[in-house]
Amino acid sequence: MTRALLTGALVALTWTTPLRAQTTEGAAVFERHCQSCHNGAAENRAPSPAVLRQRSPEAILSALTAGGMRPQGGRLTGAERRAVAEFVTGRALGGDLTGAAVGRCTTTAPFTPDAAHPTWSGWSPTAANARFQTTAQAGLSAADVPKLTLRWALGFPDATSAWSQPTIAGGRLFVGSQNGTVYSLDARSGCIAWTYSALTGVRTAPVLAPRQGERGYTVYFGDTGANVYALDAATGRELWRRQVDAHPFARITGTPSLEGTRLFVPVSSLEETAASQPGYACCSFRGNVTALDTRTGDVLWRAFTVPPAEVVGRNAAGTDLLAPSGVAIWSTPTIDRRRGLVYVTTGNTYSGTVAAPTTDAVLALNPATGAIVWSKQLTAGDVFGCRAGAANCLEKAGPDFDFGTPAILATTAAGRDLLILGQKSGMAYAIDPDRQGELVWQYRAGQGSIWGGIQWGIAADDTRAYLPVSDIRTPAPGGLHAVDLATGQRRWYHPPPPLRCRGGATCNAALISAPTLIPGVLFSGSNDGALRAHAASDGTVLWEFDTNREFLTVNGVRATGGAIQGPGPAIAGGMVYVNAGYGDHLGRPGNVLLAFEVQ
Repeated sequence: MTRALLTGALVALTWTTPLRAQTTEGAAVFERHCQSCHNGAAENRAPSPAVLRQRSPEAILSALTAGGMRPQGGRLTGAERRAVAEFVTGRALGGDLTGAAVGRCTTTAPFTPDAAHPTWSGWSPTAANARFQTTAQAGLSAADVPKLTLRWALGFPDATSAWSQPTIAGGRLFVGSQNGTVYSLDARSGCIAWTYSALTGVRTAPVLAPRQGERGYTVYFGDTGANVYALDAATGRELWRRQVDAHPFARITGTPSLEGTRLFVPVSSLEETAASQPGYACCSFRGNVTALDTRTGDVLWRAFTVPPAEVVGRNAAGTDLLAPSGVAIWSTPTIDRRRGLVYVTTGNTYSGTVAAPTTDAVLALNPATGAIVWSKQLTAGDVFGCRAGAANCLEKAGPDFDFGTPAILATTAAGRDLLILGQKSGMAYAIDPDRQGELVWQYRAGQGSIWGGIQWGIAADDTRAYLPVSDIRTPAPGGLHAVDLATGQRRWYHPPPPLRCRGGATCNAALISAPTLIPGVLFSGSNDGALRAHAASDGTVLWEFDTNREFLTVNGVRATGGAIQGPGPAIAGGMVYVNAGYGDHLGRPGNVLLAFEVQ
């Protein structure tokens, strides 16, 4: 694309374009350094120009300086970073990104979590990661679900994705945002008690716990710059901050898990996005879990999934080729207190010709040392890297069947413990934690792809495992499966309901988000923008809500719904909370947190 055509295309996508944002420098920098990835091609996994223009120049500048794009931004001057930020957004720098000028709480009750305040903390209410909330904590029954109505909405400013699952405790709701603002809200009204600005976007769910050895509660979370934060839950005051991985593409996607005074932090990366560039030395990132002392943020141990990379050759451009690499950890660790283990699931190998044995696997770690006690690989040979034919990439790459879902430690009605897994291959598995991951059963829910089959989460109770299917690029994506927990036999299948969105490549029924269970009801968000409640007995739709509209928000921020991807609903105290909007990876942009109650 010529510079003139590129400039014209981006300007045409912009509502208003100040003269300053139309600089030749900004267009030239974008064309030289950005356009090859941000061209709207889905396989590049990068936001299109249309999505980028919905962000603020401050957010783009932050991403280039401290966030997920800092390796690319490091090759630019400060002036170039500012120019490209203003060019792609069509706006000048300078603005408030918190969205807290309106909607502040006039009074706030003391923050005192106790038995009278239902909770949902982290990815799942318990360390088993089953995403099951009891009736007592949910404050919601199957009979109540059809009467759910919208109580309030919060708009995330400067966001095209709403990707941080809320945590609820002590009458407060804690949630992060794409621009790095972390909010403490009144759980019933949505008014803002405090905000905190992280260095870059916060995708994880916050995790809350009482401070060890002193009064007060702490909220922990990670950002897309691989930084972990500890804040005072009552006030938002920073207690400590720690970067757990200095690799330029490292990030924290999965929610940390907490056990005693140890915080287990999973580390993933976006290094594959750079692997197609001839001048990039591919690849050097190593997936890892880092254990932090909750009191100080000090590193207790770091467990890597692969050995350090070494130079194994050169590409056609003369750039070093490195291996092994990759095997990122995308999801939250699972705590097994009975066996004294921490389970993590892993992704593909990035580089080399042979996949590491820890690829697409479950690793059982010693929580005191990080040593791998045992591992179970479910897919062999997955060296993906990037699209075939590009620099540094294999001509016959692996299938890219990462585990984006955590392991669920489930107990059958007969009392047998199983680890339940869902994979992008479209397969679900049950393995035996007492026999080093020996396979008990497997079930094919979807055909599998880089966008599906089972992407970000599953749920389980003591009788069934519930499997949402993505398979986003198939003729008929989506659908829910329920299988017998003990045997893996299908109990029911519910096909995709009628779409709530209208037209376009991103309007489909893919179920990419994690589902959430209460007794008798399964909540599931869809790429079509709908949140649905299904009967756990047979999949019948009991209730649904269409997020494809603009909402009146408590903080006055203009907000719309969109694809529900990644995190699923959090349920506590008679209310259901869900984020809507996902502007990347064939999703549909949006920027709203919705809260429902029974009326």
